[in-house]
Amino acid sequence: MPTDFCDGRTFPRRGREALGEFLWLARVFDKARAKMNRTHDGYIYPCPMDRAMMRRWRISPSEFTAAIAERPTDELILAWLSERVTSDKIREANDWLLRQEFALDRQDAEEGVPGAVAPKVPSQIIVGLVVALLMLLATWLARVLHA
Repeated sequence: MPTDFCDGRTFPRRGREALGEFLWLARVFDKARAKMNRTHDGYIYPCPMDRAMMRRWRISPSEFTAAIAERPTDELILAWLSERVTSDKIREANDWLLRQEFALDRQDAEEGVPGAVAPKVPSQIIVGLVVALLMLLATWLARVLHA
């Protein structure tokens, strides 16, 4: 699998793409190898999503990094992870990931997956930002008026 993302046309595999039973594994494997090769070009490994999946798999980023250094193929890393993660944990991690639809759709759109459309910012986020801004403004005004 490609691990040089410097050309702007080559990307890690999709998070929804399964490697064995594991969603996200193909993507995190690509990013980790690219970081080792210094060809990750802005991709973050381990990013918050990588860490969240690893936490659900019950492995640490340092364990994963050490494992990929010794296991350079999909088959070897899949065998290594399959020995350590129960079916329940795989299912829990996959279910959690699929609930991250906004982030997955955004990634797909940014990386040019055919048919992918960037999601619009949910209205709850906009309302939350407006409320936070109003609270900051009210706090500032209270300080200015009482000074």
